[in-house]
Amino acid sequence: MKDIFEIRIHGRGGQGAKTAAQLIVESALVKGKHIQAFPEYGPERSGAPMVTFARISDKPIRTYQPVTNPDVVMVIDPTLLDIVDVTKGLDEQNGVLIVNTPKSPEKIKEKTGFKGRTCTVDATGISIDLLGVNMPNTPILGALIKATEILEIKDIEEKIRERFLKKIGEEKTNANIQCVRRAYNEVKES
Repeated sequence: MKDIFEIRIHGRGGQGAKTAAQLIVESALVKGKHIQAFPEYGPERSGAPMVTFARISDKPIRTYQPVTNPDVVMVIDPTLLDIVDVTKGLDEQNGVLIVNTPKSPEKIKEKTGFKGRTCTVDATGISIDLLGVNMPNTPILGALIKATEILEIKDIEEKIRERFLKKIGEEKTNANIQCVRRAYNEVKES
């Protein structure tokens, strides 16, 4: 791993991008890593495009600027592919693009022009199937784990339990964990 592993998450307000970033870094913290996560909003309203950043490092993180050259870009809302250059700064040799879509990685490569490693997973379909709502932020974490191995599923599961058990109850917490596992197993890669 390079000094700082950087993730940029594109989504819309209310889709859970900020929560996903928090779960990522809190899971890394369990392993003794240095962490950082913060959002960057445009107009602060539900449905507006937004970006969240996460950093994981073995050493203290001394920068507080937005992530401009990410190791991974996660796209929670695929409609953003039409209005945002989500691959900006993503290295085609070593970077990974992860998109919430039922489309193939090859179709996403065609749409974005990104020639590097691309992963897709139908996080929306998984969340609707298992949670009954369109909340793709937890399923896409399974895709991140599969694509990068930067985290372990058990650590994300633990953080989901800590964060959600009292808030949404055991049944929905377990459904979120199932979303992560199912997405992990359904990732398509090119």
